[in-house]
Amino acid sequence: MRPEDVPVAERLSDEGFYQLDLRTQRADRPPPERRTVEHSAGWERRTRHFLETDPGGCWVAEDDSGVLGFATSIRRELMWCLATYVVRPGLQGQGIGRPLLEAALHHGRGCLRGMLSASADPKAVRRYRAAGFDLHPQMFLIGEVDRSAIPVLDKVREGSSSDIELMDSLDRRTRGAAHGPDHPLLLSSFRLLVSDSSTGSGYAYVSPGRLQLLAASNRRTAQRLLWAVLADTEGPALVPHVTAANHWAVDVGLAARLDLHQEGYLGLRGMKPPAPYVHHGALL
Repeated sequence: MRPEDVPVAERLSDEGFYQLDLRTQRADRPPPERRTVEHSAGWERRTRHFLETDPGGCWVAEDDSGVLGFATSIRRELMWCLATYVVRPGLQGQGIGRPLLEAALHHGRGCLRGMLSASADPKAVRRYRAAGFDLHPQMFLIGEVDRSAIPVLDKVREGSSSDIELMDSLDRRTRGAAHGPDHPLLLSSFRLLVSDSSTGSGYAYVSPGRLQLLAASNRRTAQRLLWAVLADTEGPALVPHVTAANHWAVDVGLAARLDLHQEGYLGLRGMKPPAPYVHHGALL
């Protein structure tokens, strides 16, 4: 992948996931929407970051008609993560995706662990399983927060770049590898909440109405942070990417009167589901 491929890859990604959402839409969910301009800009900024940190993990497939598909992946210490993997709608099953994924996986040679966040696309899920990933169903919580359920909150503060060392330590404890150079990107994109006390430490990245990433040293601290996220939410709240290893998040969401649903998988290789931990969709 080259820098000039990024806007093309963004459009292809938007179209691919939109078409997937249309095919898998459920009657109880709102109709799928295309990315906003802000979301697209954030996607491009993140992908350029991957090109800077991991040029060997980012690949495109193309012919005379243009880009047919792409894969972006990163190495963080001894962890390999697949960030995005897309084949142009209508071209799946024609042998384009396999060499893309193999090139991205080669970037992770020597890594002890691997993570990816998969959609419910059966073709992609089959390919991830064939690559040796265990598939853990993901849940998400969504709805209006019951304000009367929010407990009294303390020991949570605004975070900053001075917390990166603490956050890297929590990353290693929960998922086995620090986010390292991804933390400055996350800090520039999202609000950071931190809890650091004698009873435990944790952090959460938040965008309006949505939890982006959460890691903590124990479940009580994780629950405190998630309640703080929900307390600051105006309108509908979304807590995505919850695995069965993190029922503490289910308990908070249900207590806040959010609705629980299931969608997609967390793919893991060489590791157990991280906990207490709610992963980011691309940065894992």
